[in-house]
Amino acid sequence: IEQLIGKGAKRISMDAVPIDEAAPYACADADMTLRLAEMLEPQLKEKGLGPLFYDMEMPLVKILAAMERVGTRIDRPYLEALGRDLRSRADHIELEVYEHAGERFNINSPKQLSTILFEKLKLPVIRKTKTGFSTDEEVLVKLSEQHPLPKSLIDYRELQKLNSTYVDGLLAAARGPEDRIHTSFNQTVAATGRLSSSNPNLQNIPIRTELGRKIRQAFIPKTGWTLLSADYSQIDLRMLAHISEDETLCNAFKKGEDIHTTTACEIFGITAKEMTPELRRVAKSINFGIVYGISAFGLAQQLKIPIEEADAHIKRYFERYPGVKAWIEQTLKDARRDGYVRTLLGRVRYLPEIQSLNGSMRGFAERTAMNTPIQGTSADVIKLAMIKLSQAHAAGQWKGNMLVQVHDELLFEIPPADLVHSQSKIKDLMETAIPLRIPVVVDLKAGANWSQMQPVGKS
Repeated sequence: IEQLIGKGAKRISMDAVPIDEAAPYACADADMTLRLAEMLEPQLKEKGLGPLFYDMEMPLVKILAAMERVGTRIDRPYLEALGRDLRSRADHIELEVYEHAGERFNINSPKQLSTILFEKLKLPVIRKTKTGFSTDEEVLVKLSEQHPLPKSLIDYRELQKLNSTYVDGLLAAARGPEDRIHTSFNQTVAATGRLSSSNPNLQNIPIRTELGRKIRQAFIPKTGWTLLSADYSQIDLRMLAHISEDETLCNAFKKGEDIHTTTACEIFGITAKEMTPELRRVAKSINFGIVYGISAFGLAQQLKIPIEEADAHIKRYFERYPGVKAWIEQTLKDARRDGYVRTLLGRVRYLPEIQSLNGSMRGFAERTAMNTPIQGTSADVIKLAMIKLSQAHAAGQWKGNMLVQVHDELLFEIPPADLVHSQSKIKDLMETAIPLRIPVVVDLKAGANWSQMQPVGKS
């Protein structure tokens, strides 16, 4: 296919390929697909995967194709100005690095940087690699406590990455009079069943840093329209409550409680009035850590606390949420027996490593066994929602375009006259995509760009 249409920014439309060149490729493609279908279709039925394939994945193909065709608009003048600003800031920080080092050197050379840090400045070696001393971000963060150069270097690298990966990458990928990005959505890449995005990847646009949010600010709707974000609130934790049937967890969601506050109260034996931001942060790490099969060691590293304390937190969590503990134990037992786990809608994840004699491989498989039914079902839920949204759109029940799916979030562009009605319909369809024993909540935000969005329907 690359010989026919090129790749990356140099790709051309298939329409531009002469028919006598396109025909052999297209025929071979169709022939191979038919041969595979004849071999694989019986296996779908044998493994009980027919409904998942025919009722979810195949209807989704046309929806994703439509999203790819529409694309997502970027503000080219804004992004070009941001690129100039990032380059200017990077140049300034580069001079700072040389000043801290006392000399000029190739700032992008790990070998030369290593010489400056560990031989000239005599900073401690944190980690060795096969080729020398590590200068990755984790090492630089630790070294920045002792010298200003590593911190300046971290800032420089962030600016360089944002500029090359996002600013230059997005500008090169933008097409047409509206400067739209036409990403590819992939159904068969992520093992959990989640969608992924490529050429370019719109699912990893940074959001946690101020500079990252400036990149998001470049994504804008059609002229005069509004961007709408619909985000499933804590869907993985809600899925854990539904699947585990833990009474305390389910009741917390039914009452509309803040689940991290509830967990902190349960674990630390305090009231909501006694809650502190630090205790809530710990509870939040435990809540999400449990979903991802976190160990005491992993939690200790994350919270920077002793392993014994982390272990005690996890034990108290399971004492307060016994239904979760029972579900995890049963899931691991079934996975060891069957060699796979399933999501609520039947998606299969095979785990041959769960019987491995290698403790590291076995531990990874066990964490995957715990996480897949949760995260995989969450992925299935948003896919079902996208199908229902597409059907409702075709029936004229809401107006606008579905643009991007980023894990638990869908991004839309909506014409102003239809915003109030459409956002209400979208929220309702997403929240009722699949019946659960606890409420599903979708948070809406709207705005002129993907970064500066305000909550909808909240004071």
